[in-house]
Amino acid sequence: MQLINTGEALKEIDKLTEGSLLSNYPDIDWKKAKKVVFSDLKPSVKTISLRLPEYMLEEIKLLANKRDIPYQSLMKIFLSERIKKELSA
Repeated sequence: MQLINTGEALKEIDKLTEGSLLSNYPDIDWKKAKKVVFSDLKPSVKTISLRLPEYMLEEIKLLANKRDIPYQSLMKIFLSERIKKELSA
């Protein structure tokens, strides 16, 4: 899920268009722009290095094999579920 502050995004686009975007729409009150959620966008990913005890990595790989998914995907599922749980608490 990606949040975009519409007003700020439009200001950036206006800079790129050398002021022609916002000047074409003077009737719009851009200060009332709201954040928009684009849930269908593919989230950007960042490669990290994570040190785990060997037994834990082997257990994750076993669980992933049972579900027939890559172990990195299973780790992302586990992290996502835990993050949602912590944020809703």
